[in-house]
Amino acid sequence: MISDEYRALNAQLHRDRADYGKHSSRWAPIVMSFCSQLETNDVLDYGCGKAELNLHLPFEIKMFDPALEKYIEPPAPADIVVCTDVMEHVEPEFTETVLDDLSRLTKRLCILNVATRPAIKELADGRNAHLVVEPVEWWMPKIRERWEVLETQATEGEFTCTLRPL
Repeated sequence: MISDEYRALNAQLHRDRADYGKHSSRWAPIVMSFCSQLETNDVLDYGCGKAELNLHLPFEIKMFDPALEKYIEPPAPADIVVCTDVMEHVEPEFTETVLDDLSRLTKRLCILNVATRPAIKELADGRNAHLVVEPVEWWMPKIRERWEVLETQATEGEFTCTLRPL
């Protein structure tokens, strides 16, 4: 799901940039709302970065990030899978594999947020940190192959879907 070279580049970016992988806290109210609706605290932050979401919830969650040794263990499925600001960072050749993994891990609901614009940050090799910059129309067939789309909200530069397993 990630090459060794790209894992090293992402780990370096996490070390070099305090702000890289640190924006998931904005999703805490949405996650809490779904936890309440579904009466569960079983949450996985897939691509957790610096684990900010965990810090903003009143309970511990599962965390996975293949670029960070601390969170590299393959996760178990969860009722709610949160994957925000991740898919655009996936190497293009692994996009389908990562989507399959997300689908496999989603028991009841997936919150998926994907940027559709280039990142401000660059990798040490000079590439833009967003390796997959595609419009929502490119993503939706791939998403619909794996989930029922309950809701989609698109804004300039990103979209968010609430998804239920097929």
